[in-house]
Amino acid sequence: MDKQQIEEYLSRDHLADVQKAEEHLRNVLLPTPLMVSAFFSQEYGSEVYIKPENLQRTGSFKIRGAYNKISSLSREESAHGIIAASAGNHAQGCAISAKMGGVKATIVMPNVTPLLKVEATKSYGADVVIAGDVFDEAYDKAIQLAAENGYTFIHPFDDYEVICGQGTIALEILQELPDADEILVPIGGGGLAAGIAMAAKAIRPDIKVIGVEPIGAMSMKKSIDNGRPCTLESMKTCAEGVAVRCPGDLTFALCSQYLDDIITVTEKDIMEAFLLVLEKHKLVAETSGVVSLAAVKKRAALGKKIVCPISGGNIDMVTISSIINQGMISRGRIMCFSVELPDKPWQLVKVASLLAQHNANVIELQHNQFKAIDRYSNKVVLEVTVETNGHLHIQEVLEALQDEGFAVKRIY
Repeated sequence: MDKQQIEEYLSRDHLADVQKAEEHLRNVLLPTPLMVSAFFSQEYGSEVYIKPENLQRTGSFKIRGAYNKISSLSREESAHGIIAASAGNHAQGCAISAKMGGVKATIVMPNVTPLLKVEATKSYGADVVIAGDVFDEAYDKAIQLAAENGYTFIHPFDDYEVICGQGTIALEILQELPDADEILVPIGGGGLAAGIAMAAKAIRPDIKVIGVEPIGAMSMKKSIDNGRPCTLESMKTCAEGVAVRCPGDLTFALCSQYLDDIITVTEKDIMEAFLLVLEKHKLVAETSGVVSLAAVKKRAALGKKIVCPISGGNIDMVTISSIINQGMISRGRIMCFSVELPDKPWQLVKVASLLAQHNANVIELQHNQFKAIDRYSNKVVLEVTVETNGHLHIQEVLEALQDEGFAVKRIY
């Protein structure tokens, strides 16, 4: 996007444009009213509110921007159809929006896209084209098909109408909670953050809007720090939905102007937030969806009202299982240790009795004679995984074992 286009968009009446998007979406969206989080509020000493966009149609906020963009097309553009490239929520948002608007949709997805997501996109009536091994190759194919067939390309974030659609979240938040102090927003390409920030600031210039990125994929923070859009050489995060190598030109400009700050969260922060949302609120969220909640502890202050959108909830069962385990370890709910024992009767019973006395529930136990450090030492290695009740409890268990003369090695 060239500089003149960006300047034109920056000078527009953002509130009027977002309110127009709200009109487009009035009979389309499912209600996602704010939820007070008693747990996060108590945990961090602020009033924490959740905006559960994981309960939105297709399981994410993406329908907002996609539908507003498609609603803004001319008759000629609608007649030719739309195309998008996505392996995730944008695909389904575009597919269902096109179906509702009576517009032909083609979605290009890389061949690594899980079959479940491919079928979900097809179920909304879109034609799915599988192309390329990674998103960039699918994107290039979509641009090619758009040029060949006259389709309108729907960018996942760097599009003004898409951004305005995402900004309707801010209108809903401030209608329900007009005295909110802060909104924490996940950042991937920046469409959600730009939309929420420009709309919220138009209504309440004093409100703080804080972007949140994983420390392993902080392209927007790097870009703003350097004063221009920057491309990350590599990314490493479990929050794949916000792992974007380079922000958009327009989203960069809007975030630079309207965001008050960008903070980063670790993988540990994200996994803990995922576990807590599932356990305390019974909400299934994707890892990228809980990034804002992962950052609450960095912004918390007594009496502050903080709103955290959960941006999406499309996650497969295998990933859920893995993240739950990681989150349990991070919160001190699971601990694994090894100890070398004399190879004689009652040693295993002695360890088990100590664990029982300190209320550590055994999940898994391996008693292996062939894992001794020295095969001729007449000792065996015992590996135990236990369920615990936090880091203080873990420390109590380890100290009890050490007090009985066991040389304990914590594995995780």
